[in-house]
Amino acid sequence: MPVQPMKSIAAVAVSEIPHLTVPQIAAAGICTAGTLFFLGATGLMSFFYHFIPLPVVRGVQLSQGLAFAFTAIKYIRYDQDFNTTKASTTNPRPWLGLDGRILALASISFLILVTGSGEVVEDEEEEEGRDGRVRRRLRTLSAIPAALIVFLLGLILCFVRDPSIIHDIKFGPSKIHILKITWEDWKSGFLRGAIPQIPLSVLNSVIAVCKLSADLFPEREVSATRVSVSVGLMNLVGCWFGAMPCCHGAGGLAGQYRFGGRSGASVAFLGLGKLVLGLVFGSSFVRILSQFPIGILGVLLLFAGIELAMASRDMNSKEESFVMLVCAAVSLTGSSAALGFGCGIVLFLLLKLRHLDCFDSCFGRSNSRSNIDGTSLNL
Repeated sequence: MPVQPMKSIAAVAVSEIPHLTVPQIAAAGICTAGTLFFLGATGLMSFFYHFIPLPVVRGVQLSQGLAFAFTAIKYIRYDQDFNTTKASTTNPRPWLGLDGRILALASISFLILVTGSGEVVEDEEEEEGRDGRVRRRLRTLSAIPAALIVFLLGLILCFVRDPSIIHDIKFGPSKIHILKITWEDWKSGFLRGAIPQIPLSVLNSVIAVCKLSADLFPEREVSATRVSVSVGLMNLVGCWFGAMPCCHGAGGLAGQYRFGGRSGASVAFLGLGKLVLGLVFGSSFVRILSQFPIGILGVLLLFAGIELAMASRDMNSKEESFVMLVCAAVSLTGSSAALGFGCGIVLFLLLKLRHLDCFDSCFGRSNSRSNIDGTSLNL
C-alpha cells in the first residue's frame, strides 16, 4: 500500500496566509490521524466502507483522477510557480529546452509504447504466428521499468540544468528531534488543516483506496479497519518528529499499479530508496528536486490520474453512472470531495426512494384514480 502526503494539509500549508508552521502541520496531521485511528479501532470505518454506495465512491475516484489529470496537463503546457497550489495557466512552457514540451511529449510517447493502456499481459502457453510474437513482445515491454527510467532521466536533467547544485549537497541526515506543539498550534492546525483533511482522508485514503485495491487485486482482501488504523499509527508516531502528515492514497495506488507495481516488494524498495536518500543527503536533496523538470512530473501525474479515473468504468447501469457523474461533477466544481460525496449520497437515496412501496402507495393510488376518472369520462 503506497504512502503519500495529505493533500488538503499540504495545500493549506503553502497557499494560505499566514503559512502553517511545522508544529501546526504536525498538529493537523496528529488530529487527522487520531480521528482515523478512532474510526478504525472502533469498527466504524468498516461500517462506512460496507454501506457507502459504490457509485458514490466511484464518483470520488473519478473526480480525483480527473483533477490529477487536469493538473498534469497544466504542468506540461505551462510554467509553474509552486509557491501557490493552483497550476499556472498564464506562462506557456517553451517547446524546446531541458524542461520543454518536446521532452514531455517524448516521455508520454515512451510510456505509452512501453506500458500501453496499463493492461496486464498474462503468461500463457506460447502461440505460433503473429499473435504469439505480439504477446511475447508485450511481455518483454511490460518488464521494462518505464516510470523509473523517466524519473531517472528527470534526475539527471536536474544536474544538467543547474550544475551548481552539486556544491550544495551535504551528506548526512537532518537532525531529528521531537517537536514542541503549543496550544495555539493545536488550535490552528485542527481548524485550518485537520477539518478539511478528515473527510478527504476518510473517502480517498481509506474507502476509495480499499475499493480500488479490491478492483486491482481481487484475490487479496483488504480491510478498511486495518488501512484506517495504519494511517493513524504512522502519523501519531511520525508527526511528532516533524514528518509530513501522510496517508494511503488511491492516486498513489493507481500510479503504482499503472507502472508495474504488483506486490508489496515495490513499496518496500521505494521506502528503502527514500530512507537511503534521506539518510545520505538529508534536506539538501530538496535542492536537487527543485530543478526537477516539471513537465516530466506532469507526465507521471497524468498516467496516475487516468489510471485512478478508469476505476469508474465498471458502472454498468444508467442509474449508477448518473450518481457517479453528478458526484464527480460536484467534487470537481467545488474542489471538495466531501461536497461531492454528500450530494452523491443524497442523489442515491432519492433514486432508491422511487422504488420503495411507500413511494408507490402515494403516487400509485393517484395514478389509479386518474385512470378510473379518465375511463368514466370516456364512457
